[in-house]
Amino acid sequence: MDFLIKVLQLILSLSILVILHEFGHFFFARLFNTRVEKFYLFFNPGFSLFKFKKGDTEYGIGWLPLGGYVKISGMIDESMDKEQMAQPPQPYEFRAKPAWQRLLIMVGGVMVNFLLAIVIFWMILFRWGDSYIPAENARYGLYFHPVAHEIGLQDGDNILAINGEEVKTISSIVRMVLIEDAHTMLVQRGDSQFVLTVPETFKNRILSEEVRLLASYQIPVLVDSVLEDSGAGRAGLQRNDSIVSVDTLATPYFNQFSSSLDGLQGKETIVGLYRDGQYIQLPMEVDKDGKIGFFPRPPSDILGEETVTYSLGSALPAGIDKGVSLLGNYVKQLKLIFSKEGAKQIGGFGTIGSLFPSSWDWEIFWYNTAFLSIILAFMNILPIPALDGGHVLFLLYEIVARRKPSEKFMEHAQMVGMVLLLSLLLFANGNDLYRWLFK
Repeated sequence: MDFLIKVLQLILSLSILVILHEFGHFFFARLFNTRVEKFYLFFNPGFSLFKFKKGDTEYGIGWLPLGGYVKISGMIDESMDKEQMAQPPQPYEFRAKPAWQRLLIMVGGVMVNFLLAIVIFWMILFRWGDSYIPAENARYGLYFHPVAHEIGLQDGDNILAINGEEVKTISSIVRMVLIEDAHTMLVQRGDSQFVLTVPETFKNRILSEEVRLLASYQIPVLVDSVLEDSGAGRAGLQRNDSIVSVDTLATPYFNQFSSSLDGLQGKETIVGLYRDGQYIQLPMEVDKDGKIGFFPRPPSDILGEETVTYSLGSALPAGIDKGVSLLGNYVKQLKLIFSKEGAKQIGGFGTIGSLFPSSWDWEIFWYNTAFLSIILAFMNILPIPALDGGHVLFLLYEIVARRKPSEKFMEHAQMVGMVLLLSLLLFANGNDLYRWLFK
């Protein structure tokens, strides 16, 4: 069921993005009286799942869920309709329109995707605000991924600044290390502070180990709720109990408690805890997943969370800032894929689907949809033949040179672009398959 919920969220999100992206092309085409022959969600080689015709346009849903398309008359696209292109241009065709109109038709999809992201962020901030745990609230320190231990960080340390820039949220640490080429960290250890030099190889280690979260908050193990039919439930664990040990091992923090259960699957252990100031020990069964069956209080409850609320008016500029910031960070990240370690991080539909939680959460759904909309906008504007950016590049050449590239050149460029895109699609989803099979 968890997998199905992820798949449904992925399909719904991509369907929204594809339909509105193609609508951007459709809108400007119709604005300039250019005929649109087809408007499809998903591709339909051979047959369509559903279709109907209204006016000159056939609307439908294809069976191959790899995107969608609008087929515009008189345009060399993935349909490679050479027969139509061999006929004299008609007034309603794309090729008969002025270059500036064709340019707007081509960038229409990208414009809609970016505007959509801004609108979604606007509504998210208005509806839910912006909640986060300030890094300064990490009073128990942080615990780190093993690759961070390699450069000298220890569990319990706090990272105060990277390259002299204050760390405001813990989730931003990986981004600051990877994108900003971190070379120093200001670290708090106990009552002292020191500057830690970051090796040049650290970035590649993060990429090769596929580290998503370099640091997390250390928090005490406070019980929030207990599953009745579990080792904890049968042993009598209660809400607000504070777990401090497993067997003879002290576990003051949740990361230590969790790791202490490794190797105890299917066995019974003694859990030490404080209840109303009194220390007690309870024998508990550990299940096959290495859990005893309770939900801990989240870091936001223990450390304190800040929420910035917005009016409808103030949420708009904040939404624009968030969209622009995400776009900027995404563009900066592209340099990482040109290394061997970075190329391994490229993912397809499996990676995209993993962004969504296993239970439906509208705030996360819309945030991920806005994020994917920004990615779709940027990827489509890249100057690669078969993408919108490729067509834009050739149109800009036409405007500057005052002559069109030949139709034969455009056909060959379209074919090259389609091969490149198909190769990237296979590589990205191949990475997903490899990770699923071997990791």
